[in-house]
Amino acid sequence: PQFLLCFNQQSTTARTSSKRVDTMCCCSAVAAYLSRELPYELSTGDVFLTAGCNHAIEIMMAVLASPGANVLVPRPGYPMYEARAALCGLEFRRFDLLPEKEWEVDLDGVEALADENTVAMVIVNPNNPCGCVYSYDHLAKIAETARKLGIMVISDEVYDHCAFGSKPFVPMGVLGEIAPVVTIGGISKRWMVPGWRLGWIAATDPKGVLRDKNVLQSIMSYCAISVDAVTFVQGALPQILANTDKAFFEKAMEVMREAAEICYRKVEGIECITCPHKPEGSMFVMVKLDLSCLDGIADDVDFCTKVAREESVVICPGSGLGMKNWLRITFAVDPGLLEDGMERVKSFCQRHGKAKELK
Repeated sequence: PQFLLCFNQQSTTARTSSKRVDTMCCCSAVAAYLSRELPYELSTGDVFLTAGCNHAIEIMMAVLASPGANVLVPRPGYPMYEARAALCGLEFRRFDLLPEKEWEVDLDGVEALADENTVAMVIVNPNNPCGCVYSYDHLAKIAETARKLGIMVISDEVYDHCAFGSKPFVPMGVLGEIAPVVTIGGISKRWMVPGWRLGWIAATDPKGVLRDKNVLQSIMSYCAISVDAVTFVQGALPQILANTDKAFFEKAMEVMREAAEICYRKVEGIECITCPHKPEGSMFVMVKLDLSCLDGIADDVDFCTKVAREESVVICPGSGLGMKNWLRITFAVDPGLLEDGMERVKSFCQRHGKAKELK
């Protein structure tokens, strides 16, 4: 028994040491990957591995939670931020994205919401659920607003480089000199491997504000008592980041561009749905539902429920994302299925459309 105890202790020590080495190697690989587009180099200590981006959101909301603190989140937005903030006892306040301005952040609204207890604002770029991509100029205005308010920016970039329109993807971290930025990212979307559950938190903060305020230490402490990314995926990560053929990404964006075009064109042919801005990134688009054109449809939830029941097409109601009587449509499906699905939605709207009065 004494021999077995000693053996097990040595084995555990060896595994822990090996794991630490693998994790440091992965963090170094992520730092190098992100630094390609930054005006400064990230270090291994600036990066923390997570079991996917949802885990990264969990960590950041827990780290920022303190009595009276609040965080600003976009509307429409990814509901995991609100759910995790609420679970941690962190107040969340919603600022609007403006559909008439290509879903840009309402910066005046951000300033109106913030107070001395505001600790961070969240942006998602490229955006889920809106399908927009923010320009450098708009990101700079966001950074200046954060600096003015004395808060950090949490930039959710899980869809980094999933941009296929007129605007290129720009990482928020390029503006880290203006305001501290924590970037959330991962391999699930750009490499199209959502089940692999590997993400990261990266501090793009050249002035060291987050380190001085012990934010990085708090992230590290939380990671120490939390789950880890799968070890064999960690082992593959450096090669994935460094050696994926550029043609893979180009082909993926060609497919997404075609799908977005199909979706937008089909939406234009449906009378009760309007799209304020053609999608240029991510895999989604938000469209407005005009209930005045429909009979027997109470709201967006009722619409989505009946479309699913009658046409076997699943659409996300905007109410779940903070936008009542809007819809989120995903176009990350086979073009043929997408065309068929949108035709089914059109048939549903025609069937439930109000009879037009004869003049």
